[in-house]
Amino acid sequence: MATLPDPGAIAELRAARSRVLEAVAEACGRAGRDPAGVQLVAVSKLVGADRLVAAVAAGLTLLGENRVQEAESKAPNVPGAHWHLIGPLQSNKARRAVELFEVIESVDSTELARRLDRLAGEIVTTPGAPRADSAGEARSAALGVYLQVNVDRDAAKVGLLPEALEAELSGLASLPNLSLLGLMTVGRLVDSPEEARPTFARLRELSVRLRAEEPALRPGLSMGMSDDYSVAVEEGATVIRVGRALFGQRQGPDARPGPDARPGAQDRQGR
Repeated sequence: MATLPDPGAIAELRAARSRVLEAVAEACGRAGRDPAGVQLVAVSKLVGADRLVAAVAAGLTLLGENRVQEAESKAPNVPGAHWHLIGPLQSNKARRAVELFEVIESVDSTELARRLDRLAGEIVTTPGAPRADSAGEARSAALGVYLQVNVDRDAAKVGLLPEALEAELSGLASLPNLSLLGLMTVGRLVDSPEEARPTFARLRELSVRLRAEEPALRPGLSMGMSDDYSVAVEEGATVIRVGRALFGQRQGPDARPGPDARPGAQDRQGR
């Protein structure tokens, strides 16, 4: 069990949260949006459970993890947290992901969507094995997902290409155990936030077009990270995935510059 949170850590994280939310409010003001329409996912990759307990006490109750194994080790020790999977999901981890996460933001293929749909239905109908929320309460079979789209058509990235998603959307919408909350994309690693704007604009435009054809697709847009979330909000983001601006530079092999810092790398789901 995680220890009681350090008051200093709570104050530090509360201040970081306030800075991010203030920037979100300013971006919403420029775009004529209500800041209440933007959800902050605190990317907790490589952040220990003790610090996450402090984060929850500071108001950062929605946590995003890149790996199923890491969330599995931390979730029991962080009461009051709600968990999103924002990193790539291997098929052999899909069942555990359905059990652990309230939302999976990285559904990058129709095959994965169908597998998740089947598992979501199985888990809630198997006696003694209901899918549970962060408080251990049983949830309905409808698993919230975002469809990850490679709007930049970057060969280094995964995700559905826009035309493939358009062709498959009707079938995805018919999956009974999934709730299509919206679209997600991983932005390019660019020198300035403004250079990321075309990616976010393309995802928003794709969402508008697809929702006109398929009402089951909801208007969520998960896009924007520590370096560019203000631009993403201006372009319509309803979910931003922010790690470094809240927790600082994280330590560990996955945090150092290298393959995961290149555009399109799988671990660049939230920073």
